[in-house]
Amino acid sequence: MAQAHWPIRNDRPVIEVALTVGGSGQDLVRVLLADSGAGSRKSVFQLILSEQDCLQCGGMLMGHVQLGGAYSGMFPVYLVDVRIGPLNFGDPIPAVGVGQVPSGFDGIAGFGFLDRFHYGNFGNPDYFGLDLLAGP
Repeated sequence: MAQAHWPIRNDRPVIEVALTVGGSGQDLVRVLLADSGAGSRKSVFQLILSEQDCLQCGGMLMGHVQLGGAYSGMFPVYLVDVRIGPLNFGDPIPAVGVGQVPSGFDGIAGFGFLDRFHYGNFGNPDYFGLDLLAGP
């Protein structure tokens, strides 16, 4: 199975994703805090990104969502193309666009996104990784 792993940053688990910049063939590489406590399996969003990144990547506005945790209020939700090269993963993912992301990170990968994969340190406490789930 394909596996990708990244060094722990600021003592927190992270993943690295590429966001496709609308039509240019360029990518924005973003390091996201892996937070299984952000959202639920049924949340309308899977990522939290800066609204500027959502717009720069040609994210399609899907609507708005009311949040009440670390981010409180009404926020836009965009569909953005996300890739993780080492896993050969690429899908449009719903992302909440916010004005400010956590210091030291480019956004947050919530539970809905992480739940697509096996995730953890896979025996190495200095790294966090994703492994593709086996099909049904």
